Amino acid sequence: MRRREFIAGVGAAAAWSLAAPAQQPALPVVAVIQGGGVARLAGFRKGLNATGYAEGQNATVEYHWLQGD
Repeated sequence: MRRREFIAGVGAAAAWSLAAPAQQPALPVVAVIQGGGVARLAGFRKGLNATGYAEGQNATVEYHWLQGD
């Protein structure tokens, strides 16, 4: 392998690695299954914040509401 071929190969590899976008880390998902009103959600959010998580910033919260019995 000649020197120019080696330098061209290293340059191409470096350019490819810089062009590749970095993956975003996955956020933890918390599912809330609620059967009543929204009165308990304030306490849930307060507890979530107390453990170091903020909805929409470093955790995803999915709300599911029960219907009927």
